[in-house]
Amino acid sequence: MSSPHPSTDMLKQIREFTRTELIGKHEELDALSEAPLPLYDTFTKAGLANWWLPPELGGRGLGLEESVDIVSELSYGDAGVAFTTFVSILGTTMVSLYGSPELRERLLAPMAREGGFCATLGSEAAAGSELAKITTTATREGAGLVISGKKFFSSNSGFADFLVVIARSGDDPDEHVAVVVPRDSPGVTIERRWNMIGLRSSGTYQVSLDGCHVPMGNVLSGSGLRLLEIALNASRILIATTAIGVARCIRDLCMEYGKRKSLHGGKLVSNQVFGSKLADMEVGITVMRDVCRAAARDFDTLMKHPDAAGEFLREGTLKSAITAKMFCGRTGWDIASTGSEMFGGLGYTNELLVGKLVRDMRYVSIVEGGDDVLRDLLYKRFVIPVGKRG
Repeated sequence: MSSPHPSTDMLKQIREFTRTELIGKHEELDALSEAPLPLYDTFTKAGLANWWLPPELGGRGLGLEESVDIVSELSYGDAGVAFTTFVSILGTTMVSLYGSPELRERLLAPMAREGGFCATLGSEAAAGSELAKITTTATREGAGLVISGKKFFSSNSGFADFLVVIARSGDDPDEHVAVVVPRDSPGVTIERRWNMIGLRSSGTYQVSLDGCHVPMGNVLSGSGLRLLEIALNASRILIATTAIGVARCIRDLCMEYGKRKSLHGGKLVSNQVFGSKLADMEVGITVMRDVCRAAARDFDTLMKHPDAAGEFLREGTLKSAITAKMFCGRTGWDIASTGSEMFGGLGYTNELLVGKLVRDMRYVSIVEGGDDVLRDLLYKRFVIPVGKRG
């Protein structure tokens, strides 16, 4: 059984990557440059990419609890880079649990050996939080499927090796499928890259699929919506984890500022109000880390089950995963807001790094289910007694 924390060597590599490639380069990382940035090649060449993929496919096989420290370190340097490196876990989890052995070998082994990315296409313009309303279709034709539709927000799809598309069955409108589409398939068009407020070192796209033909072997086993629900547990926990790294960076910036800022004949760092705010930040950071690790352990426990695929189908959304995302989004935002205020008027400009960190932090409560969506899900799944659920 692996340690609950990544090996010392890997964490050392991650910290070195963060120090050399991310820290001090916030203007470059915030410039919406062409994606993916060259630094992702550096990350891959260091053997760090897709660290969660299983050893039997050539990966490091690190669990989600180990990933909490990894993502915290990366997001200390840049949350967009952290997001880009881990968001493939959404698609790879679906393939790993519900793809055929041949499909896992064909898709995941190259990602373990050579790096690379995958993207998940679920969101649509009229079906943001209500994915049952998606209109993208997958229709049988001969020995395969033809996929057509438009997808609204999809991270990494502009440079992914393959796409996991959630579509409505053309044969039964009440059924949904999750199907793998190679990124270079005829009919796949990147319509635009979204100009995001934060995470600007990542790439989120609008994609159209026009008559894309794929073999039946590319279809994952089970309801597409259920498989997406299961895989979102992993990505939501790591999205929550980015709040830890961003908050740590805000805390350190505030501490550095407090040491040089004069106030009433002394330094701001000696002020009791300033000290109490930094202490509150530390409490929030500590609890966020504990909450994320606890949620990650829940996920890892199911992944280690002999019938992990079946166990996840029975569990669906994990309470701890949505709780972690909601808690870290709120707590992280409180820390970002307090940090911004500490810099006075400059905290509301683009002159200081804290402005970027505030924008980056905001995504935690928005991406992959906003707080109101998750609050409703939590209420319906875990608050209303089972016998009274609609």
